[in-house]
Amino acid sequence: MKYCFLVLLLSIECTDSKTTSDLFLKGVSEGAVSKKLAEASGLVASVANPGYYWSHNDGENPAEVFLIDDKAKIVMTCKLAIVENRDWEDITVGPGPQEGKSYLYVGEIGDNLSQYPYKMIYAFVEPVLSEGDQVISKFDTIVFKLSDGVRDTEVMMIDPQANDVFIVSKREDSVRLYKIYAPVKKGDTLQAEFKTKLPFTKIVAASISADGTEVLMKNYDHLYYWKRSDAESIPELLLRKPIELNYLHEAQGEAIAWSRDGAGFYTLSETVKNFKGNLIYYKRK
Repeated sequence: MKYCFLVLLLSIECTDSKTTSDLFLKGVSEGAVSKKLAEASGLVASVANPGYYWSHNDGENPAEVFLIDDKAKIVMTCKLAIVENRDWEDITVGPGPQEGKSYLYVGEIGDNLSQYPYKMIYAFVEPVLSEGDQVISKFDTIVFKLSDGVRDTEVMMIDPQANDVFIVSKREDSVRLYKIYAPVKKGDTLQAEFKTKLPFTKIVAASISADGTEVLMKNYDHLYYWKRSDAESIPELLLRKPIELNYLHEAQGEAIAWSRDGAGFYTLSETVKNFKGNLIYYKRK
């Protein structure tokens, strides 16, 4: 009987592994980033520039966002006027005040020492690729705080089905999910409402597909995937057990993004010592 039970367990494990590996091909490097993007800490597929991706550096770097192609080459740099990059940790796209325009949302949400009571999101119309770099002088500053105190956060997502913003904490044994209800706009300080704990730690990146039906989330060692059912909220979805995907380990991978067509997704790492940050592509099978 013990032998039969062992065979059953091995069969279950092999089935789970096969289910996981059947979703996406193994990650493949598409190119290394330049020194200008050595501390990449966010990634999102552009709407206004199909086939391109926006990224930025971690804190204490210039307040710049970079448009890169699918080989990690920087094709345009956009500098935000006046503001600083205290601890930028994520970037996403979504609707904004100007109807019919895609907006970039840059998250000033990091806080390694948990010392800042307020976090900021900088929102502006997504720049269109042109010759030369750009200066972004017109943008909204959205100020918010977490409903249950001061915490370090590195994840910001916009649900395209409802336009709500979701924030995920990083350092707890079970990270916390927060929601800023749409419409998200400048004005009085907004509150990111605590929704639930999630049984993961050191979550550093996440991405919701363009149609809102699939979610990716990762820490430094694991990559998780959820498929959304009809009428399921993001908190309900993330409380379900995810599928763990095969992950090509990165030295300090802190960025992930779906392609706009959903054919696959990319991860991006910081450059650490002798390991240069690469744009890694996972193609859907």
